[in-house]
Amino acid sequence: MLVTSRSAAEYRAMFDLTATDLAAGSVLDCCAGGSSFAAETGARVVAVDPAYAIGRRALAETVLSGLRDGDRIIDRNRERFEWGWYGTPERRAAARVDAAHRFLADLGERPGRYLAGALPHLPLADASFELVLCSHMLFTWANQLDADWHRAALAELVRVSRREVRVFPLVVQGTGEPVGFLDELRTGLAASGHRTEVRDVPYRFQRGAHAMLVVRTGRR
Repeated sequence: MLVTSRSAAEYRAMFDLTATDLAAGSVLDCCAGGSSFAAETGARVVAVDPAYAIGRRALAETVLSGLRDGDRIIDRNRERFEWGWYGTPERRAAARVDAAHRFLADLGERPGRYLAGALPHLPLADASFELVLCSHMLFTWANQLDADWHRAALAELVRVSRREVRVFPLVVQGTGEPVGFLDELRTGLAASGHRTEVRDVPYRFQRGAHAMLVVRTGRR
């Protein structure tokens, strides 16, 4: 798995976030990796990732190597990406480097906002956050993590959310293939009293990755 560094601008586009969304209460970024969303957005955001357990020095090395590894995936699958949102490959690369440095600086200054934890078992209480965001973990690695794992992970994200969960993207990393068990998972969530929606988002990069899954919990 990659420890990637995405910016707050990317998060706003990937999750179609509005000022109202971000002002509504606490936000969980899971699994956040080296993203700067918490650093740029403020104290109401908490980031969770298993990589945070390795310590700041090792994490810095992992984050910087993740920049290179992500570029290699893109190079191997160039025909599956588009550049309209970023403008150029160089602008994307610069944004990712900036996000990595923002993340590492904030981790050093406010380490309490970064919790070590992994799906499908998070070290968080029920209904801890108004909004839960999950970027490039669920569905992205559906070629390695099966439907049962995804079912448990979604249940855990719903458990810690008071209002809503948003998951992006809904295709497999690199290939852009759709995930065959998505409808099955949505049916299971509906049976548990949660409403789901597949909603288009403004973000465009990997071809086919233009929508997020929205889960509205049965608590409200």
